[in-house]
Amino acid sequence: MSGGTTPKFCNEAGAREIRIGVREFECIGALPPFDHPHVFLDMGRENEIVCGYCSTLYKHDAALKEDESVPSDALYHEDPHAVAGHG
Repeated sequence: MSGGTTPKFCNEAGAREIRIGVREFECIGALPPFDHPHVFLDMGRENEIVCGYCSTLYKHDAALKEDESVPSDALYHEDPHAVAGHG
């Protein structure tokens, strides 16, 4: 990943699927404080993967950039002032 950070995605809205521009990422489930353990997922050569915690279906979309998703609010931005232990 550029910048040395792994993007994180969430499914607060309960979308059926989330399209993302990366194959390696973290899923956090819902937004904190209702998130599940932040798990690293790697699609490898596949074009989709399901999170084992929240069952969100993630699909790789080569037309999207590393920091883009559809729906757009699925990309999670950590709050730098968040309580230690979440993130």
